[in-house]
Amino acid sequence: MQYIAALDVGTTTVRCFILNENCEIKGSSKRLVELLNPEPGYFEIEPEALWRKIIAVIEDAVKAAQIRPDQISCFGISSQRCTFLTWNHLTQEYYHNFITWKDLRADSMVDEWNDGYTLKTLNGFSYALYLLTRSNRFLAGSVLKMMNGQVTLRLLHEIQRNHRLKEAIKLKKARMELLDSWILYKLRSGNGKEPNVEHISDVTSCTATGLFDPFILNWSPIMNLIFGIQPILLPKIVNNICENLGFLHPDCFMGLEWKNTHIPITSSISDQTAAIFGNQCFNKDDVKITMGTGAFLNLITGSCCQASLKGMYPLVAWQFNKQTIYCVEGAAHDIGTIIAWGQQCGLYTDPTETSSIAESVKDSDGVFFIPAFSGLGAPLNDHKAASGFIGIKPSTRRAHLIRALLESIVFRLVLLCETAEQETKRQIKLLRVDGGVSRNSFICQFLADTSGKQVERPLCSESSIMGACYAAGFNYGLWKDLNEIKKFRKIDRLFKPCLQEYEVNRKLLNKWLDAVNRFKNWY
Repeated sequence: MQYIAALDVGTTTVRCFILNENCEIKGSSKRLVELLNPEPGYFEIEPEALWRKIIAVIEDAVKAAQIRPDQISCFGISSQRCTFLTWNHLTQEYYHNFITWKDLRADSMVDEWNDGYTLKTLNGFSYALYLLTRSNRFLAGSVLKMMNGQVTLRLLHEIQRNHRLKEAIKLKKARMELLDSWILYKLRSGNGKEPNVEHISDVTSCTATGLFDPFILNWSPIMNLIFGIQPILLPKIVNNICENLGFLHPDCFMGLEWKNTHIPITSSISDQTAAIFGNQCFNKDDVKITMGTGAFLNLITGSCCQASLKGMYPLVAWQFNKQTIYCVEGAAHDIGTIIAWGQQCGLYTDPTETSSIAESVKDSDGVFFIPAFSGLGAPLNDHKAASGFIGIKPSTRRAHLIRALLESIVFRLVLLCETAEQETKRQIKLLRVDGGVSRNSFICQFLADTSGKQVERPLCSESSIMGACYAAGFNYGLWKDLNEIKKFRKIDRLFKPCLQEYEVNRKLLNKWLDAVNRFKNWY
């Protein structure tokens, strides 16, 4: 029996699972990530504390599986995107903590650039080139906007204000690490004992940073030209079956059982690619929706890099050798955060209660909720929108408020589905869902009824872990092709749309959009 170790480093948890060649979970371990909030809008992770948790979950998962480390055939990594730090890897000096994808420190800078002359000139020039060439690359450039979730302006913000970092860049002693490149460096170098390992990052982690051009499959030269972010700071981009990912260095771990181990790292992919793989969206037009802290819809567009005019993002879904598969992505950043906020406010004590509470009333009694703690993404694209309830009456009860919360999540997802269809001119038939919020059956059924599409929920909700496992095992050679992996997927429930409910819910969606207009451009 061969074993696969799959590490998933997310926004809220660090997890490691040990699976056998039949993708059965034999042992696991989980630690919570401590998210630091030193100032309003700042969201950071202390790197060495995170490193200790990464090592702890790997060691504990192996013990839980009751196997020896040398029985692990291959190792796969899934990591959150757009979280980065800068440091001197030779001296192990950090210039700041990890700045996570949720961080808003560059918010005013985002506004300045989007309203500024430079970006508008770039948009106009790109559109002129599009009219001449009809190239999707220039069409994408014509609607380019900066976003908080991208690395670009958060990195520029830090370079401009961090004097230690600015000096280190002048002396060519600093480099930028995405979360995956940092994990790879630490694991491969024995936590810095062999510092000259190659500085690399997986293409699916680079693709969403805002520094990457998916049309040329490399760091964008425009980022250096306009923002002055030097390519020397950035890691080398590698594909998803890179043979140079190396091995887990035994010195990372405690215990004699790790000595002389030679465990190959056979895959490193972003969390959203891991979820794509975990949901087995291997074919063109396949769609998955991950409902975690935020929600991410990914529609596979095959070999076509799809430009978007409404805020969907063209990304590399995966890249094997010379074959590049693309997707479009739309995000709603407030999903799990909405559920957590409702709990903090005392609307319920346990999020698992919300499904039955919402179903206890026939509707929300005309109450709507706008989920815009991080603004509203595609296709509404208003990061200045406010959150709140509207339509509260004397007859409104707690159950109505809870139902309005859950309905608002679905309305955002439906908008993403319809925008993806419009942008790609494809028809979505099946939505594969994963993530903690997908365990809420009310949300899944309401999504089916409002979108008019079937919603498929897997038995195993660990899509990122399963995706890291599939990618690592596939690259190691446990399976000949991706189709062999399909036998491992087990369905928990298929939610089918009801035509009668669809007509009712479409009217609700239109009323909700009216409510959204009241909350737009608030800040």
